[in-house]
Amino acid sequence: MKRITAIAALALTTALTLSACGGLGSTTEDSAGPTATIPELGADQKVSIVFESYNYGLAGAWTDTFDALLTEFRAKHPNITVTAQKPQGNSPNPATDTISSIQNQMVAGTPPDVAQLGFSDLDFTVNQLQAKSLDGLVGKTEVQRNFDGTHPFAPRARTLADWNGATYGVPFVFSTPVLYFNASLFTEAGLDPANPPSTWQQVAQAASAIAQKTGKGGVYIDCLTKTAKDWCFQSMVRSNGGRVISEDRHTLTYADDASVEVVGMAQDLVRTGAMPTLNQKQGYEAFGRGEIGMILETSAIQGTFVKGAEGKWDLRSAPMPSFGAKTTVPTNSGASLYILSNDPAKQRASWELIRFLTSEQAYVKISQGIGYLPLRTGLLTDPNGLQEWSRRNPLLAPNVAQLANMEPWISMPGTNYLQIRDGMMDAVEAVIFQGKDPKSTLTAAQDQGRKLLPAA
Repeated sequence: MKRITAIAALALTTALTLSACGGLGSTTEDSAGPTATIPELGADQKVSIVFESYNYGLAGAWTDTFDALLTEFRAKHPNITVTAQKPQGNSPNPATDTISSIQNQMVAGTPPDVAQLGFSDLDFTVNQLQAKSLDGLVGKTEVQRNFDGTHPFAPRARTLADWNGATYGVPFVFSTPVLYFNASLFTEAGLDPANPPSTWQQVAQAASAIAQKTGKGGVYIDCLTKTAKDWCFQSMVRSNGGRVISEDRHTLTYADDASVEVVGMAQDLVRTGAMPTLNQKQGYEAFGRGEIGMILETSAIQGTFVKGAEGKWDLRSAPMPSFGAKTTVPTNSGASLYILSNDPAKQRASWELIRFLTSEQAYVKISQGIGYLPLRTGLLTDPNGLQEWSRRNPLLAPNVAQLANMEPWISMPGTNYLQIRDGMMDAVEAVIFQGKDPKSTLTAAQDQGRKLLPAA
């Protein structure tokens, strides 16, 4: 843990000094950009807004944390009434319902004023849901001022919701893929928990030992189902030297050798009994009960793991494993906050809510309550911020360390982007959990997906 903490400290310093990258364009141009077009609220002006969040749709720490934050916001802004709601839908993962929920409300003429939407929805959010350019609403200077402050956003985070050089959303919460592991099961299986697997070959060996010697599941990779979306699958493919879509976003490439090798590796884990056949919710709940030795997961579920392990088994974390000597390329999960309202007063109230939810005091609560990485990473070394909490929570260290080489979760293009993404992940599931041939299954899905791409 001392070694990991040291790595995290070094990575934090590196991440904070790196030039901005990510998203699809920089907001740090020399031009001052547009000035504010929406007026400030009057001292006695009453405004009501609706905030839709998929985190709010989850029981326990997520909703409790949001309730506490919104109570504090209302106290600071008594003239703004915020109604929080979860997306409409019945998916096990509420994040899956976000786009259809907002589309249905737009048809009814009652869309939320501010919404939390995933990074993989960026293209559609800007071009179809007509999210508002924050540079146009409040001015580029004000947008950048929000990213700055005593503890600025990590450079790789601040441009993740940019489109064609303008900022449309403020990145809110995200994680990189973390290998959580049950050190108690490692010991029971004769493995050394002080030296967790660092490559996927080592993961396979450790998972096999755990399954054979303890009767428990060896590993669960929560990247490989449609419910999980494709943020972590993109990371695995990138880490194996490939991409799921070309850099210009014109050509699907997830049937290339790098992707085939990734799903083939996971298929072998299932075939040999090292990975159980479970859906996403079953997988992370089983790990939380101590029934699986390892899981590759977002830190959004960390609170569930901590609660499940408390007093029962030893929970630890490690960086995402690599494919041999290849450099690991973590991508980010999570979402940004966008303004959808057309009403100037509601737009101003929504901006005030976004500023508050991405403030230093908010990230202290979000990190402590949920486990998400604070995007204002300087808080981790601030004695008045998260320094003590970070010291007591070494689970965070791999996530911080991976900021140094993080790449953005790339959204699929066009109006059919969900069908393209879901078709890809259906094929991934079929290979891994149903034993289908990797190359032909991915190729057939890619051929179908190609027909749904917009014209270049």
